[in-house]
Amino acid sequence: MPSEYAALIQFVKYVIAGGIATVCHIVLFHLIAWKIFPALGPSDHAVRLFRLKIRAVNDYSRSRNSMIGNFIAFLFSNLVCYLINIFWVFERGRHGIVVEIMLFYLVSGVSMAIGTSLMGLLIKRFGLLTTYAFATNLVTAVMINYVMRKFVIFAG
Repeated sequence: MPSEYAALIQFVKYVIAGGIATVCHIVLFHLIAWKIFPALGPSDHAVRLFRLKIRAVNDYSRSRNSMIGNFIAFLFSNLVCYLINIFWVFERGRHGIVVEIMLFYLVSGVSMAIGTSLMGLLIKRFGLLTTYAFATNLVTAVMINYVMRKFVIFAG
């Protein structure tokens, strides 16, 4: 198979894997923001769509809780993403498994930290809906993670 097709197929697999990990992250984030660390407002899409009963919190608490919930969801969804990436998308072998996992979490963590900080800022400073502020985290991750995973973490 020509290499340009292999690269395209790998990218499509990466997008699918990322989609699965993203769905995992979104579900976990919303469950945490609903039940454990209240971070949803009455106008958030999940609240309206599923008619969730939420606890009222001010923007400061919502901002802090959304960042905590995002971190917890990240730990689990990133593990899902790592497993899909090593078994289906990329080839292992550039680094030993411990270094590989550390790099995977480091790169994902940096992109998540940037996105989470932006999410907190958008909520606290501008009162943006949690749903929209959360989307900034996803966009940030996609932009950074593919390049780093392909060219730094995995062998190809």
